[in-house]
Amino acid sequence: MGNLNFITSNYDLNQLKQPVIHTLTQVQPHGILLVLAEDDLTILQVSKNTQLLLGVAPDQLLGQSLEVILDSFQVDRIKAGLYGSNLDSINPSKIWVRRHGDDYRVFDAVFYRTATQELVMECEPAIAQEEIPFLSFYHLAKASIHRLEDTANLQDFCQVIVQEVQKMTDFDRVMLYRFDQDNHGEVLAEAKIPELESYLGLHFPESDIPAPARHLFLSNAIRMIPDSTAQPVALYPDVNPRSHQPTDLTLSILRSPFPCHLEYLQNMGVGASLTISLIKDQRLWGLIACHHRTPKQVPYELRKACEFLGRVVFTDIANREEEADYHYRVKLAQVQTTLVEAMSEADDFIQGLVNGPVTLLDLANATGAAICFNGHWTTLGKTPDPQELNYLAQWLGKTITDEVFVTDSLPAVYFEAERFKAVASGLLAIPIAKHSFLLWFRPEVLQTVNWGGNPGEAYSVEDQDGTVKLSPRQSFALWKETVQLTSLPWQEVEIRSTLELRKAIVNIVLRQAEDLALLAQDLERSNAELKKFAYVASHDLQEPLNQVANYVQLLEMRYDDALDQDAKEFINFAVDGVSLMQTLIDDVLAYSKVDLRGIDCELTPVETAVNRAMGNLRSRIGETQAQITWDELPTVVADATQLMQLFQNLIGNGIKFQRPDVSPQIHIGVERQDDHWLFAVEDNGIGLDAQFADRIFVIFQRLHTRDEYPGSGMGLAICKKIVDCHRGRIWVESELGHGATFYFTLPVGGRDRHHVNRRKAQNYLFS
Repeated sequence: MGNLNFITSNYDLNQLKQPVIHTLTQVQPHGILLVLAEDDLTILQVSKNTQLLLGVAPDQLLGQSLEVILDSFQVDRIKAGLYGSNLDSINPSKIWVRRHGDDYRVFDAVFYRTATQELVMECEPAIAQEEIPFLSFYHLAKASIHRLEDTANLQDFCQVIVQEVQKMTDFDRVMLYRFDQDNHGEVLAEAKIPELESYLGLHFPESDIPAPARHLFLSNAIRMIPDSTAQPVALYPDVNPRSHQPTDLTLSILRSPFPCHLEYLQNMGVGASLTISLIKDQRLWGLIACHHRTPKQVPYELRKACEFLGRVVFTDIANREEEADYHYRVKLAQVQTTLVEAMSEADDFIQGLVNGPVTLLDLANATGAAICFNGHWTTLGKTPDPQELNYLAQWLGKTITDEVFVTDSLPAVYFEAERFKAVASGLLAIPIAKHSFLLWFRPEVLQTVNWGGNPGEAYSVEDQDGTVKLSPRQSFALWKETVQLTSLPWQEVEIRSTLELRKAIVNIVLRQAEDLALLAQDLERSNAELKKFAYVASHDLQEPLNQVANYVQLLEMRYDDALDQDAKEFINFAVDGVSLMQTLIDDVLAYSKVDLRGIDCELTPVETAVNRAMGNLRSRIGETQAQITWDELPTVVADATQLMQLFQNLIGNGIKFQRPDVSPQIHIGVERQDDHWLFAVEDNGIGLDAQFADRIFVIFQRLHTRDEYPGSGMGLAICKKIVDCHRGRIWVESELGHGATFYFTLPVGGRDRHHVNRRKAQNYLFS
């Protein structure tokens, strides 16, 4: 569930709800508290109710040995138990306190050391004067445990627990209360007397048991408030005379609750409460909460029996949850193994994740998944559209700081997600590189949550004469809330499985990177040989072609009178063929020179490159009366010569393919998009059919005959190679008869940001 807004004010609400626990130094009046010097058991502090329970005024006890109220035999037994670091051997102890003469009163005593190693002794009047024998204690819990062993369903199991605790304690109401991920709580099981309204299935907001209180329940597994209307008792003196600090009562059994909590109980009609902590993996999983309408004291032994039962039965709950998790983990492990095998066997690991009978969706029980890798998206199932995915990836790149990002309410943290809530209200995202992600999606699931009272009105703040008081709500009646923009929650086992898959992807991609690096070395050697061959071939071919052209022209001049018209035409064809062949050779050589090694990237003003290109095209611009305009152009990191060549070819194309009797109009636009510049060269020429949009960038590919438009068909192929070498993209959008717009991108930081070879790319991805 999403976060709830309870109160908006200028007050520190958290401090009002529950101050730091160790600053609360009052105790409940049904028992007494003594702070002792451990070396000689001298009394340093006492609760102010000693006169009532012990018959001795507090000031008469200070500075005295514990023997002032206990006989020496009991004191020796206590001293013996204090030698060890663990005080379990003397907890609890039955002690007989001498009041007047031979008047003794029996107490249950518990000892503990505070965080600052102060020794505290807490005593409650014993309801039974004899300790419950072990066998009686065992039989008290045995029947309950046997009944629990016969219960298979977790819900029924929880119901048996509350029934058994109610039978043991005779409280009016016993509830088993579980915390969810947002620390709100839900009543899973309830046993009560018929007169009381049921709380079964109701949710209670996090503020009912705030973080400091949950910390207390971790420290004290069982907590008793026998009378919610009792007035607390202060310690005397206020601070420990040795440490000069208030005594830390975090571990105290008798510590008085915060006044707001007492008011909360009274508003619920609770006169007494007993709370048993259910702890799993050092985290408060839930509580067994016992409520009584009137004050009620529960014998210490019976409370310990309840605590023991809570530990035993919760171990069973935890085991049942683990068993359910285990079966799901096994299933997901099988899915993971299948995906890893598919990735290993596929040429591209992405295909292994999406093309088999087991896919990425099965790993997280998702309805949609998407992979963003090297700027390309691969989707599966129901996902947001590509543009939304691009925006989401940009946001994730700035947001994710850990190995995983998970939410069951994406619109709550990424507001644009409300547009696609039907497919992606829940998101589980794993980064596999700086701008590459694995994403799983879950759709919105409308839920109705039954609250015990309006969670938006959990507390009110009252300011009376400068004194700020926090008051809990008075109504716990059913209040329904419809939860929107939320998916089913992601389970911890699903999150762990996706993280394991990420490790496998890293290993596979790194292995493929090593293979690609070896292939790159082979290609580099091959390319070097091809470049050398292209240069030698072009140089060696030029000479015989020149000879052919020269001798053919010489024949024409020497034997002009002897040649008929056909012969002269044939000679012209031969000369034109030689000229075309020389042009093709020059273009092949120019194409071969465009590579990564030939690039000298530096800060280059684009306008300078455009002006140089226009200078080279000056005569054609004048002949066609072409008009060329441009936006304010940036400075980019690029090879100045190749950038000029790129614009020269694109502008020249717009001039060459003009419409008849229409002067060419060419405009160069630019736009900054995230980490790259987007350029557009738009003309008003003849355009082209969209089906040929990819073909025109292939070497020697032409859409028109040379009679219609001269050229070798190499210009756009060279453009594509220049853009590719700068780690950009180039494409065209056009409609026949309506001009064409050539788009290309250049990285803001230059090609070096995108790395020369795949080995460097993989090192960057996983560094």
